[in-house]
Amino acid sequence: MNPLRILISNDDGVFAEGIRTIARVAALRGHEITVICPDQERSATGHGLTLQSPIRAERADELFPEGVTAWGCSGTPADCVKLGLNELIEEKPDLVLSGINHGPNLGTDIFCSGTVAAALEGTLDGIPSLAISIASFQWREFDFAAELAIEIAENAISKNWPEKLLLNLNIPPCLPEKMGKIAWTRLSIRQYEEQFSKRLDPRGNTYYWMAGEAVKDLKSAGDGPSNWPSDVAQIEKNSPSITPIQPDLFWRGNIQELPDIIST
Repeated sequence: MNPLRILISNDDGVFAEGIRTIARVAALRGHEITVICPDQERSATGHGLTLQSPIRAERADELFPEGVTAWGCSGTPADCVKLGLNELIEEKPDLVLSGINHGPNLGTDIFCSGTVAAALEGTLDGIPSLAISIASFQWREFDFAAELAIEIAENAISKNWPEKLLLNLNIPPCLPEKMGKIAWTRLSIRQYEEQFSKRLDPRGNTYYWMAGEAVKDLKSAGDGPSNWPSDVAQIEKNSPSITPIQPDLFWRGNIQELPDIIST
C-alpha cells in the first residue's frame, strides 16, 4: 500500500521501549512517522486534559530512528494527540497508533487508560486509530506486537475502516510460536478488591497507595455477538485480542428499565 502518515503516542513516555519499537517497525515499512508523547510516564491518566497550566513540547528526534519526527510533551496522552493534530502536524495523519503499552488494557480498565485515550482522540477526529498493549508489565519483546499492529492497521485502512471505530489490541506475553489465533473480542467488566492501601509516612502522617487486584472478569452484557470471547478470556488463552470500541457510550438497554426521573 502507499505510505501512510502515522501519528504515534502512548502513556508510558518518550523513553519507553514499546513506542520506540513500533515507530521503528512502522518506519521500516515505509510510512511517514511522527511521535508525540508524554515526556515522562503518565499511565492511568484516562482522558485527562491539561487546562490550568501550559503545555510544553520539545523535539526528541534523537531517541528514534532517522527520519522519525518526535516530540516529548509535558501534557497527558490525550493532550499529546490534540496538540499534534491542531498545532504540530501540518497534514492530518492517515492513522493514529497508541502504544505499545507496557501492560494490559482490558475490559472496563480502558476508561482509565491513557493509551486508549490517546487513540480515542484520533477516533473523535475521524482518523482510524488503534491502541496496542502487551498484557504484561514485565515482557519486553515488542517486535512481534509492532508488526501485528501495523499489519492490522494497514489491512483495515485498505478495506475502509468504519467511521468512529477505535480498535483495542492486546497481545499476550509469549513468543509468537506459542500464541493462538487473533480473534474479535468483547470488553469484559473487571471487578477489583482492596483498591487502596493505607500507610504512614516517616512523620506519622496517613497516606494512601492505590493498589487493587482484579478478582473477577465478567462478560459484557451489552450489545455484540454473544459467541465472541471476552478480551480477558482471549488473553488467558495466550491469544491476541482485538476489541472494536466506539466513543458513543449511550445506554442501549430496555427503556422500560430506566428509573422514573420524577416520582409521581
